[in-house]
Amino acid sequence: MDRLYLDDAPVFLAIARTGTLTAAAKQMGTGVATVSRRIERLEHALGIPLFVRHQTGYKLTDEGLALLPRAEALEEAAESIRTNAASEAEATGHVRLATAENFATRFFLPSLPQLLKAHPGLTLEVLTDIATSNLHRRDADLAVRMVRPDRGNLTIRKIGVLGYGLYGSQDYLDGRSTSVSNPIPEDRFIGWSEQQQMLPAAQWMERHLKGITPSILTSSLMGQVASVQAGLGLAVLPHFLATDAGLKAVSRDIGLDQPIWLVVHSDLAASRRIRVVAEHLTNVIATHSDALSGRAARKSSAAYSEFEK
Repeated sequence: MDRLYLDDAPVFLAIARTGTLTAAAKQMGTGVATVSRRIERLEHALGIPLFVRHQTGYKLTDEGLALLPRAEALEEAAESIRTNAASEAEATGHVRLATAENFATRFFLPSLPQLLKAHPGLTLEVLTDIATSNLHRRDADLAVRMVRPDRGNLTIRKIGVLGYGLYGSQDYLDGRSTSVSNPIPEDRFIGWSEQQQMLPAAQWMERHLKGITPSILTSSLMGQVASVQAGLGLAVLPHFLATDAGLKAVSRDIGLDQPIWLVVHSDLAASRRIRVVAEHLTNVIATHSDALSGRAARKSSAAYSEFEK
């Protein structure tokens, strides 16, 4: 018996349903000679005639009639595989993302129309109160974080860098006794509340501003930005937030750049819906990498300085 090619089964079905080589070839989008060759190959492989050839067309033999339901079962199986593959390609289901509110509102949420257009069966829950979102307890499926987790069954990947600088309002800087790009004894500072002392910005102030009591304490980045805008003093802020708020840099490079981590529970890492969202988040961070790292502000400042010359 010759080798059996299962992809000849659709040719068999096309001829059985249309009754002619010409109609079968048109249905399959191929040539008549190809259809004729493949049905002959199938008959040789099976060792039985499947059709009786007449001038008016092809008629199924008894053996062909017996084979028909089996060929139709193969067709149904192939269609099921295609349907499942298409469903897998288009991610569906609910995904819970934990991230900082400023990341969500500035970068992630505005980008979601593109993602949901490509995957209309996907729904997202964006959790910005990350203090209560724990991947171990499955409070969230994946997270974008500034602090790298050091325990748990997690898949962790660095996807970007968040840059910080020391910023003040234009009015505040105009009132300083000097234009140096370092804090001076007369400067006032916006600090963090006791509960936020683990934050990188709070720790930087603890290391570099020993003995200086902040003029005001806040518990959120938005509170920090508003305080600086009001002229209450200087604050350590992410470049993108300070730039968006129209604040001026006293120092752009303070040695506080932080990695941005994408964290996924390892049990979910292979899930199509999780992979699609993770890839989207990674692309969003890459697209805004200059704003996040502060390179955009430095390029703008350098271009302005060159223009002034």
